[in-house]
Amino acid sequence: MWTRIAAAWFRGEVRGFFNLWPNFRAFALLRFESAESDACFCRPMTLDWTDGRLAEGLHCFHSGEFFAAHEHWELVWLTAQEPEKSFLQGLIQVAAAFHHYQRGNCEGAISLLRSALRRFDPCPEAFTGIAVTPLRTAIRSWIEALETAPDSSTLPPFPQLQMAAPRSCPH
Repeated sequence: MWTRIAAAWFRGEVRGFFNLWPNFRAFALLRFESAESDACFCRPMTLDWTDGRLAEGLHCFHSGEFFAAHEHWELVWLTAQEPEKSFLQGLIQVAAAFHHYQRGNCEGAISLLRSALRRFDPCPEAFTGIAVTPLRTAIRSWIEALETAPDSSTLPPFPQLQMAAPRSCPH
């Protein structure tokens, strides 16, 4: 993993520093910036949710093993290109948010859910085979519920990522 990060740094793709794990605050944040426009959402997607790390992460996410889902997806995120990279980062943030919630950190969960929502807002209704609209709706419900009654038994169920066929580009 560090080899990939160092290689990206030497290629000039890394701006800032890296924080792989929240417990190691000595590392700051790594940002891969993209000069691509929103039009890149129309090119063919390359993520396969039926195999490998993505499928393993999906299974963990649906099983409520949010930290494990985060770990699987992070390995894919490290080598992904935009716009998939930003989308995966949003999913990683959602998984991390629910891990924080499970550990009693509601403020951390709210913050991560808000960050994920900002990443999903420019996405179309379906992206890389994931139905984004119901995910955004579930995230908004969770933010509202955590802000109003974080200890309540009326919290919504954890979201399940729904698979959706990618829509063809109108261009």
